[in-house]
Amino acid sequence: MSAIKVPAVSLEDGFSGYLREVWKFPMLTADEEYMLAHRYQDHDDTQAAHKLVTSHLRLVAKIAFGYRGYGLPMADLVAEGNTGLMRAVQKFDPERGFRLSTYAMWWIRAAVTEYILQSWSMVKLGTMAAQKKLFFSLRKAKRQLNIYDNGELSPEEADQVAEKLGVTGREALEMNRRLAARDFSLNTPMPKDEGMEYLDTLSSDAPSPEAIVADAEERVLHNEMLKNALHELPEREQEIIKARFLSDDPITLEKLGEHFGVSRERVRQLESRAFKKLQESVLTQHAAA
Repeated sequence: MSAIKVPAVSLEDGFSGYLREVWKFPMLTADEEYMLAHRYQDHDDTQAAHKLVTSHLRLVAKIAFGYRGYGLPMADLVAEGNTGLMRAVQKFDPERGFRLSTYAMWWIRAAVTEYILQSWSMVKLGTMAAQKKLFFSLRKAKRQLNIYDNGELSPEEADQVAEKLGVTGREALEMNRRLAARDFSLNTPMPKDEGMEYLDTLSSDAPSPEAIVADAEERVLHNEMLKNALHELPEREQEIIKARFLSDDPITLEKLGEHFGVSRERVRQLESRAFKKLQESVLTQHAAA
């Protein structure tokens, strides 16, 4: 996969020139994608992998463009997204029944967002899942609330943002300060220090990029294992697990009992049995991985 060459965002043509280049690569039909994926998977055919990658470069560009407001060069965002795309092609299983774009989208976003977090001076703050969500949701929430000032949030504005995103007012204020204070690239050369960039002055005890990538890959793998295990359950047990553990607003045992026409205790028994099956299935898949 490392031998695959893809277009890069050039200094001369910029992002618009890159888009013209990647739009030259044809889109694949479902049958073509299936055939190429099997050629790469079964025969390590790098030509097939190249076609799979290049046909999805426009997807990377679209996702990377959505993160243009974080002060980082588009060339870097695209390069990281392309790395995520290549990893997705390596791990893509055409027998799962879905298209590569659906699968690759998560790898691309993970690569781009992890790069952004690693490139900011608030890396340590961004290591918690809740803080990562706040980091990438704050700008959108402010736009939706018609808050366009890039300076300090007023107490009222902080409360509005906090309520919308489910955080405290203090968390909203602190994150806004970090975003407002950081509007240039860390690759910007430092004045009077030839060869030095602002990135060179930052230190962090956050996990290494290798550890972050490994953690992201492990999360994707665990999600796939959970989906596989869930599909093995009977329909009623699937519904119970989704309602109890995978819903933003979990349903009570009593309501599920009314829905299925059984007692609360029976639902609890089904839930316990289904959860045990999930655990056993995930452990089996993990052992075989």
